[in-house]
Amino acid sequence: MARIAPMAACAALLLTTLASAGAPSADAAPQGHAEPQGHATLVALFDEFLAWRQSQSAGIVDYGAAAVERRVAEMLAFQDRLEAIDPSGWPRAQTVDWFAVRSAFDQHEFLLRVSRPWARDPGFYVDRMQRLTFTDLPVAGEALEGLRARLAEIPELVESAQRHLTDVAADFADLALHNLANADGVGHGHPWRETPPPGVIGWYADFLGRARTEQPELVPDIERAKVAIESLQAWLVERRPAMTAKAGVGRELLDWYLLHVKYMPYSSDEVVTLAQRELERTWAFLALEQHRNRKLPELTLPASREEYEQRIAAVDAEVRAFLAAQDFISIPEHIPADFREMGFNVPWIVRPKGPNYWEQVQYRDPSPDHWHAVIPGHRYDARVLDKLEHPIRRHLRDGGRAEGWALYLEEAPLQLGFYDSRPRTRELIYNFAVFRAARTLGDVWLQRNEITTAEAVAYWMATTPWLDEDVARVDAEIYLRRPPGYGLGYVIGSFQMYKLLADRRRQLGEEFSLREFHDQFMAAGWIPIALIRYEMTGHDDEMQRFRKRTRLSDVLGL
Repeated sequence: MARIAPMAACAALLLTTLASAGAPSADAAPQGHAEPQGHATLVALFDEFLAWRQSQSAGIVDYGAAAVERRVAEMLAFQDRLEAIDPSGWPRAQTVDWFAVRSAFDQHEFLLRVSRPWARDPGFYVDRMQRLTFTDLPVAGEALEGLRARLAEIPELVESAQRHLTDVAADFADLALHNLANADGVGHGHPWRETPPPGVIGWYADFLGRARTEQPELVPDIERAKVAIESLQAWLVERRPAMTAKAGVGRELLDWYLLHVKYMPYSSDEVVTLAQRELERTWAFLALEQHRNRKLPELTLPASREEYEQRIAAVDAEVRAFLAAQDFISIPEHIPADFREMGFNVPWIVRPKGPNYWEQVQYRDPSPDHWHAVIPGHRYDARVLDKLEHPIRRHLRDGGRAEGWALYLEEAPLQLGFYDSRPRTRELIYNFAVFRAARTLGDVWLQRNEITTAEAVAYWMATTPWLDEDVARVDAEIYLRRPPGYGLGYVIGSFQMYKLLADRRRQLGEEFSLREFHDQFMAAGWIPIALIRYEMTGHDDEMQRFRKRTRLSDVLGL
């Protein structure tokens, strides 16, 4: 396909012109306006914050009460300095930068004061243990030194966990114990094993077995790490009856987080209403598609890895051709032309019980997830972000922006006709959409402590065709253990995309270009979609809510 102007050029152009695009606003400035006094101070403050945050996470960190209180005080000082920077009168793009920095500051304060994974979640420590075991042996030189240093840290990490896990949530304890001793049943990102090792401890046994034949000098290091992890497992089992705290943050704090960190213009109650309506819509559309296609043959699973990868290659070529034919988005020169270099989400795995949920969809037709996760979804999106040179936005990763864009990319090509020749695949899209809507509801209920992870798993499996227990459990863990609002970011983020598209089309009329719309959106970075909407359109209705700030300390009664 023909290449269009690189996205990096679009990014540079956007950040200097959006302030004067579309409807006028009090914050807008003429094109070419010199950077106002204060924005450089904002950039310097953010750089200082990033360096400080990085310094707080190196090595085995002290999570004692005094150390955490010191970090909280330092975080509050960053926030006070930000409040002293007045962005009024700045161009819209730079006003957005100020709000994006405020979001990052509020998010870190929330981590320190509310999430506190070092005290509440054993998985905070378990997560840092497993990836070492994926190392290919033998290793030498600096790689060997680094591996040995990380293995030597495992006993210290276990001791830190036992010292600092003082307020463990029941769901977090159960998930950590499961992951220590059981394969997650999904295994994406794990090295291939015909029989996956049973959890983190199983992977250390696997690593130890490989070391005995491939690099015996590492055997004592791995054995010490494995023994330490087994002691953590025993410690958790012994103390599990007393680990009864709630895992979610509660309704009031979830609502605060959605408004102040995620910049979503909806309360959690409103999110539930929207998600329930979306679940009804997508289940109805799935039923209609199945009826429409009732005389057509079912999509079949591939018989081999080779057939599966042929399907991916064909889909990749078709998607790229469609992007060009529809003038959908610019494709920068740095985007690989070979899908193998881009990668894909779902590897070929033969499971004793048959494919899991993602594989049931992806193996039949890779196209829905290819749009979502490869091009122009996550992998393309990440490569564009890597080229972003903006001093603030290149460091930000908003989940609602990333997943809202990716989910929008599942239904948008359906509306544009990509699936006209793939009628049965439209059923897969609505199947995906059912799960996204159900996950939104589960995410809210989990964070508000209205259901447990086991209840979320049961609800999702009862709601979503083909969904298996392993995928449901892994997703419940992801959305409960990540900062609040990630799971709901798919559906709500896609709704924000539709709103932005409608706003921009009405604003520009016949001058509207879908490619330019997508390019401008991509060039804004991974900041909350509400901020991108304000930057692109000048519409101030949502920003009025975000300007009315309530400090987290007031919500906590501190």
